[in-house]
Amino acid sequence: MQASKKLPFQIYISFCLAGLVVALVIVIAQFNQMGQIILHEANRDYERTGRQVAKDVQAIYTPARNQTEILAEAMPIPGDTLDERLEHLAYLAKSISSVPSATSSFIGYADGEFFLLRKYDKNSSKKSLFNVPDDTAWIVQSTSLKRKKLVEHIVSFNTKLEETSRQKIPRRNFEPRETLWYKAAMAAPGKINVTKPYYFYTNHQIGVTYSQKIDDTDAVVGIDIELPTILQTIENSGLTPSSRIALLGENAQILAMVHGNQVPFRPEIITEKDGTHRMPNLMEQDAPILNTVFKLESAQDVFSQSIDIDGESWATFKQHIETPGGGPLTLLIASPHKELLEEIIAMKKQSMLIFGLLFALAFLITVSFSKRVTAPIIKLAEEANKIAHFDFQSTVEIDSAIKEISELASSMQGMKATIQSFLGIARDLAGETNFDRLLASVLRELSEITIADTAVLYLYEPKKSTLESAQVYMDHEVADVAQQIIPITQQHPVAQVCHSESSVMRLSVDELKEYFGVIAEYQHDCTLIAIPLRDRNNQLVGAIALLINASNIDIGRHSMAVAVSGTAAIAIENQRLIQEQKALLEAFIQLLAGAIDAKSPYTGGHCQRVPILTKSLARAACNETSGTFADFRLSEAEWEELHIAAWLHDCGKVTTPEYIVDKATKLETLYDRIHEVRMRFEVIKRDVQIDYWKAIAEGGDPEKLRQQRDQAIATIDNDFAFVAECNVGGEFMSEEKIERLDNIAERKWQRSLSDRIGISSLEKERKDQTPEPLLPVMEKLLDDKPEHIFIREEQDKIAPDNPWGFNIKVPEHLYNRGELYNLRVKRGTLSEEERYKINEHMVQTIKMLTQLPFPRHLSRVPEIAGGHHEKLDGTGYPKGLHDKDMQAPEKMMAIADIFEALTASDRPYKKGKTLSETLKIMNFMKQDQHIDADLFAVFLRSGVYLEYAHQYLSPEQIDEADIHAYI
Repeated sequence: MQASKKLPFQIYISFCLAGLVVALVIVIAQFNQMGQIILHEANRDYERTGRQVAKDVQAIYTPARNQTEILAEAMPIPGDTLDERLEHLAYLAKSISSVPSATSSFIGYADGEFFLLRKYDKNSSKKSLFNVPDDTAWIVQSTSLKRKKLVEHIVSFNTKLEETSRQKIPRRNFEPRETLWYKAAMAAPGKINVTKPYYFYTNHQIGVTYSQKIDDTDAVVGIDIELPTILQTIENSGLTPSSRIALLGENAQILAMVHGNQVPFRPEIITEKDGTHRMPNLMEQDAPILNTVFKLESAQDVFSQSIDIDGESWATFKQHIETPGGGPLTLLIASPHKELLEEIIAMKKQSMLIFGLLFALAFLITVSFSKRVTAPIIKLAEEANKIAHFDFQSTVEIDSAIKEISELASSMQGMKATIQSFLGIARDLAGETNFDRLLASVLRELSEITIADTAVLYLYEPKKSTLESAQVYMDHEVADVAQQIIPITQQHPVAQVCHSESSVMRLSVDELKEYFGVIAEYQHDCTLIAIPLRDRNNQLVGAIALLINASNIDIGRHSMAVAVSGTAAIAIENQRLIQEQKALLEAFIQLLAGAIDAKSPYTGGHCQRVPILTKSLARAACNETSGTFADFRLSEAEWEELHIAAWLHDCGKVTTPEYIVDKATKLETLYDRIHEVRMRFEVIKRDVQIDYWKAIAEGGDPEKLRQQRDQAIATIDNDFAFVAECNVGGEFMSEEKIERLDNIAERKWQRSLSDRIGISSLEKERKDQTPEPLLPVMEKLLDDKPEHIFIREEQDKIAPDNPWGFNIKVPEHLYNRGELYNLRVKRGTLSEEERYKINEHMVQTIKMLTQLPFPRHLSRVPEIAGGHHEKLDGTGYPKGLHDKDMQAPEKMMAIADIFEALTASDRPYKKGKTLSETLKIMNFMKQDQHIDADLFAVFLRSGVYLEYAHQYLSPEQIDEADIHAYI
């Protein structure tokens, strides 16, 4: 289709959207307006109900109030006896009959007497209280004084006020003078009073009592009225089935309530714990809607409001109704919107159904028309989805009558090809870890993009401020040509782009020879594209020169080359940084290992020899073609991990005191304390000489004294020689020697100078644990003193639940420098505390390495480095691991560490063992489950031990060893 016949896509959709929006707006506005009208009508119904309730209240209250006032002012005072009072019965009956809601009229006297006339309804009165004839229409309840004692009678009358029965009943516990109506009337003479609504005991109806003091007497007249018509008005309100309506007195007392379509609420008397009675309260009922309406506040007596409760909307109404002479009443109404709007909702559903049918019809008509229009869009969406899922295999071939869609299809095809190419290049560059192959890949990709004949990649050397050619790509392969060095200050075209952006220029043959020499031997002019390579921080990394045998360069290819060069620069810089970081890490590791070896002249070379031996054993295991290690191989990352772990396996020794590592004698600390002991022996030898001369001066036998002197000196010399021999240490110290050592220690020497002056504060603090004795003082020749004990602080302890999993026995004290304690050491020169301090280097190794942020492929470095003192039977340290807990690298390092330690000839306490002795010891360790038997067999079978021996052992250590006996 010609481009001039293609229409914009917006024309196709504008009419449909406009029609849909207009229809929806009209329908929504119509329904909202109808809903507002219905809610307004509901409010009018509420107000009508409120006016009717108010009218009923006035009809109930007003006649009773007026009649009570008439009785108080004009009623003749009844006599003192029951019969005299019955003479006025017709007057009272007429007053009750004149008030439709009145049920009784009564008089209460100041002496406790009480006279009441009540209408009788046999259907509502309690039979237990009124046992009267069936034709009874009126009942008199009288409490009168007879012989100064109150007695009570029930007298019944028919409709003609003829007495039909009289009975004396037991005195009830009723005191009229204590009632609210009596007290209120007596407290306000001449004023009519009305009580709050309450329950009448006789017929359980809700009502109030009007009362007033009779003029010039101490008596109160009153009328009881009922409020049943209010409940009938509420019940017949004609509101929705689920409407809630309530009439409340003061303090939310319920006078009448209808709760939806439930049975109308009939309040019952509530008896409190103290025996008092009260009416139920709205707050005590399960009526959340009415409770919410009751709490609504407004300055108006009549108001309505819509509220939401539990996700449902309600229309509510509240009105305050004043009562003649009494407190106000409150009318509450609430109706759910869904019932008020039921008709409009039904109409809405019907209209929506009609609208939906018309819309569906219109939709079916337009689908066939729009199918041809939307088909290309669907195909474009499918192609976009393929691009989102990195599927670039298919081509975009879409033709559409819509201009924008046709142009979009063409653009998407180009985008798809470009993204595919760019992602492939980025993937190849990011995935290449070999630096030289990475450079070749960069040049190859850029050559293919720009169709270049020759590509040169220069790397920037910041220290020299030069560009040095790192690789040349010619004829689709890496070319071996002489390196070219370009100072970036020259007017070389490649050097110039280092200070700007990429450039494209035409170079003659002479310029090609001048700038590139033998790199590009062209016989014709070429186009040069020079692109600088910059990292994320816009720092110069290098530059690329692309020589193209063409005069016109496609702009798209140039832009693509620039984009790829950015990715290439980052990839190159990343690899250079990785190489530099690895070199730095390697140098730091070897620096640390060298410092540890240099720390002690007795362990020099250990940290350097163990990695060599470990990796030799690992290579031998990888070369196995059968047995346990037939499939054992280490990846490049695992080799790096093993290499670093082997070099750092003793890094914790930096925390081990040098004098402990180098301790050659038992009394040695920072110096050998045998010299102190020697001076004590010298002192007691001088004492022997002094005693000899004193005895001579006192006239003793010179010959006998000389023999005693010489014998004592010989004993002292022999004792010191024995102590000195014990100090050197050895393989074993017998109990007899320990006993002799204890006997020698008991000898005394005299000290007359204070040992608490001129010393460090820490040493003085240890000595001050015991009081200083008076000088001079006799002390033991050898002793274990309190100040020899160094307390182990909390930071030097290892908790059982430590995060590293250490399982090692920690001695009670940090150090014990007691002279006897150290001289009694049976093997070697180290005490228990010092041997733990030596072993603790593994704890420190793991702690130190765990704190280092190793990358993921080196995550096991702490585990490998810290496991070379573990044993297969779980008796190793520091974690007490078993065979199943360790992997091959840890076991390899354990064998390497043991072999190096046994054969090393630079230990202070032993000479290096021969090969046969070493392998014999290690075989015993294999049998005791201290080292891995399979790896030990590989160690022997491969000849790794012998290769190491020829390189690092002295010739006299290399003797014949029958390895077949150990495999």
